[in-house]
Amino acid sequence: MRIQRWDPADEVTGRACHEVMAAAARVDEPVEPPMSPGVFELYLRTGWEHVPGEVWVATAGDGSVVGYYRIGLPDLENLDKAAGPPTVHPAARRRGIGRELLRHAAARAKAHGRTLFEGHAAAGSAGDAFAQAMGARLDLEEMRRIQYLAEITPGTIATLRASAERAAGGYSLISWAGAIPDQYVEAMAEVFNAFNDAPHGEHEEPERWDADRVRQRTDAALKAGVMRGYSVAALRDSDGEMAAYSQVLVDPEHHGWGYQQLTAVTRPHRGHRLGLLVKTAMLELLAKAEPGLDKISTGNAASNEHMIAVNEQLGYRVVEPGWRFYEMPVDAIS
Repeated sequence: MRIQRWDPADEVTGRACHEVMAAAARVDEPVEPPMSPGVFELYLRTGWEHVPGEVWVATAGDGSVVGYYRIGLPDLENLDKAAGPPTVHPAARRRGIGRELLRHAAARAKAHGRTLFEGHAAAGSAGDAFAQAMGARLDLEEMRRIQYLAEITPGTIATLRASAERAAGGYSLISWAGAIPDQYVEAMAEVFNAFNDAPHGEHEEPERWDADRVRQRTDAALKAGVMRGYSVAALRDSDGEMAAYSQVLVDPEHHGWGYQQLTAVTRPHRGHRLGLLVKTAMLELLAKAEPGLDKISTGNAASNEHMIAVNEQLGYRVVEPGWRFYEMPVDAIS
């Protein structure tokens, strides 16, 4: 086996990595479609939120791609960490390829001065078993929930929205499609900072957002045109301050699926059912903008009781598998 760094100009190898990812996803997480090629290529090239990183590819003796990893190297917070578990084609598992890729990733992490390595896997998958066998510490668990839109009783969303509106007097809603408009980037920074209250890993350093970071590091898939996105926000009428926000993305290649992104309510505005308000408004928006949508997927940490309660009102139900997030010292990887 040979491990080489991926050259982003090498589209053939990039497509082969996508085939490995898709094959693994169909085995490990069959409930949802794998990332489409355009979204996956963007991930390889820029990561999520433009976190710097490297992509390394494992090839067999015949030159076929059998595995890869993208190691993310946070550059604003969590400078002691590297993230990115190896992915191995199901047909090539149990040959030591994952272990070799993880050792290689640990060496690259150490070369960049990182001391902790993070990764995640679908619960009950080969990756989950691999993390446990390697001695990684379980850091956080998330449950997968899916909202099947056809199962929602007619009138339910309108009723829930009306009840939320009664509790949210003094607030108005705005919405947009695509990337965050420049007039809202400062307000969105405060919303992203509010998400630091959500459950995180034990050693996770909170992210610090400002307007420039919002401009530079959000909505990459929308700006690249590989996904469509919709946002709803609640503003306080008295001063226009943004109080709550929710976003859903749609992959054009899997247009029946929506992917819930951040939903957050800033601390001074909690207790007015604004989370329920923006999510019900989102469903009404999507019914018009994406009539082919029939499922929305989300993930919630088990301790995130408030958002779980909102999602259950909206008909989300737990679907296996969920996700498990692991970490281990770089020096312990051998």
